[in-house]
Amino acid sequence: MTPTLVRQHLPRAGRAPRVDPCARARDWSEIQERMLVPLYEAVYERLEVGPGSRLLGLGCGSGLALLMAASRGAAVTGVDASAPERLALARQRLLPANGGAGARSGTRLVDALGDAREPGSSAFTVVTAFESIGCLAGDAEGLAGLLAAATPLAGRGAPVVLAGWGPPERCATTSVLRVATKLADPLRNAGSWRPALRDDLEEVAQRAGLRIDGSGRVACPFGYADVDSAVRGLLSTGLFDAAVTATDQVQVDKELAEALHPYQRRDGTVWMPNVFRYLIARVP
Repeated sequence: MTPTLVRQHLPRAGRAPRVDPCARARDWSEIQERMLVPLYEAVYERLEVGPGSRLLGLGCGSGLALLMAASRGAAVTGVDASAPERLALARQRLLPANGGAGARSGTRLVDALGDAREPGSSAFTVVTAFESIGCLAGDAEGLAGLLAAATPLAGRGAPVVLAGWGPPERCATTSVLRVATKLADPLRNAGSWRPALRDDLEEVAQRAGLRIDGSGRVACPFGYADVDSAVRGLLSTGLFDAAVTATDQVQVDKELAEALHPYQRRDGTVWMPNVFRYLIARVP
């Protein structure tokens, strides 16, 4: 990569990156979200999610984690106030039009936490917040408050799951994400990428008043059909938005593609081993 590229552009503070939110949501749903399937499976297996489980998914996005829990027999409720385009895709996955054969019994999707629990229904037995934190400066802001607001909807002792990136030295994608830091450097804003810290998850849980009860690490390799798919998938995470704001989309695409070359195989596919971490806390 050319290290002086970013210096050739003046920062345009206050301008949001020009993205198509619907296309971004589709890229997340079709390309990127599946990379976290091993994380979802490990958590559900450890917590024995299945028939009798009532799961509340915070920041449920396009609903793959909910779909997996529902497939295990759990009744699931998803809430996502920040990504309406992803939530719309979740509705297509879990709540087909006209309640067809593919509709999932016991499934609810709402855009406000206050609507998550129906009057007269029993408490949630599991709460998940799979939106990975510890990667953007300030990305955990507000999460402790959201968890504190959600835990009264769960029973005493119910597990609350947080997720985040593992140690940078265990994540090949770290070197690619550093592109976001370099390009966003002129703005120095809260959306810039930073390496995950060891106690990111614990700090959020403690601020939410939860009791920490264990943790785990899961291999979540990122695999893509080609470099173009990898660029689209990584951009769909939002981790490069600050870089696009500071420079432009063309430059970010170019440098991101260059950073991916060391991970491209002879057949054109891209493969990056990563480790993600999850924390289990309990409602006091």
